[in-house]
Amino acid sequence: MHSVLITGGAGFIGANVVRAALATEARKVVVLDALTYAGHRENLAEVEGDGRFAFVLGDVADPEAVRRAFHDHRPDVVLHLAAESHVDRSIDGPREFVRTNVVGTHEMLLAARAHRDTLAPSERERFRFVHVSTDEVFGTLGPTGTFTPDSPHAPRSPYAASKAAADHLAAAYVETYGLPVVTTNCSNNYGPFQYPEKLIPLLLLNALEGRPLPVYGDGLQVRDWLHVEDHARGLLLAAARGVPGRRYLFGGGAERTNLAVVEGLTDALEALRPAVGNPALASKGIRRYRDLLTFVADRPGHDRRYAVDASRARAELGWAPRHAFEDGLRATVAWYLAHLDWCAAVQQGRDTRARRGVLPTGDVR
Repeated sequence: MHSVLITGGAGFIGANVVRAALATEARKVVVLDALTYAGHRENLAEVEGDGRFAFVLGDVADPEAVRRAFHDHRPDVVLHLAAESHVDRSIDGPREFVRTNVVGTHEMLLAARAHRDTLAPSERERFRFVHVSTDEVFGTLGPTGTFTPDSPHAPRSPYAASKAAADHLAAAYVETYGLPVVTTNCSNNYGPFQYPEKLIPLLLLNALEGRPLPVYGDGLQVRDWLHVEDHARGLLLAAARGVPGRRYLFGGGAERTNLAVVEGLTDALEALRPAVGNPALASKGIRRYRDLLTFVADRPGHDRRYAVDASRARAELGWAPRHAFEDGLRATVAWYLAHLDWCAAVQQGRDTRARRGVLPTGDVR
């Protein structure tokens, strides 16, 4: 049985890709994950008993762990998702982002090249390495226009810079070594299993507890929102149909200001768990979740707008998003309400929802 190796498969996007792969693929699915603060075996609980699933505890920046994963499982597809991904954390501590996103990607490319060279000609023809990146590498847009596969990289945060470096390494391995790498860049993902430091789950849990809902700056930064299940499907199509050396962009076609997302989330929460029946709000005399909205100082280098042109993915991969944003947001809110035990488990012992991304005044990590 051929196998697909998914790095970061215990994280938010990775765990959704694992489920999508097991639902649609006959091959074995192998997860390589270091289980850092945002990666959890709980995210994979429903697939643990599947005979096609295997988990490998290992760090993509550890050459021996990566070499062993390739040697033991001999994948014909690699989906490289392992990354530090939170912009605010990258402002506070950029070193770990360089280690995982740059060094880790290079270790994966090195091992993939060595593995490819051991394959029979027919297997070598089939082998693909999908490097999963972000639209943040392109910087910021004005009020009009979109990022395209030919947009220049212009990162404005340590996170974006580390992913841009990884993109360039992936492209270099195509040109220099002929490694069949397909690169993808996605817009903001949302959906089940997202760690509660990110906007939607953070605000939802804060609202339930009657805590402030922080909105950076004026809240008018624009993002294109993509349901994680649509993204997962796109990544599997990129592995199956993508042309090595080409870049595919995945976006939901759902541009919203951050303020509109907050308001949409509170509306969905009011419909599913009304504030008037929430003791945490009643004790503070608050009758609406929207009344918790609080504008806070913006983060440094906050990109104003992202939007992507996904036409190449539509034309060459046959991909299109299936989730309308309002429906997807309501379903996401419902998922978190039904999985508050998961939220508690993954946050245990951590100050997950503390404000980060304020310029540090002490030692930089």
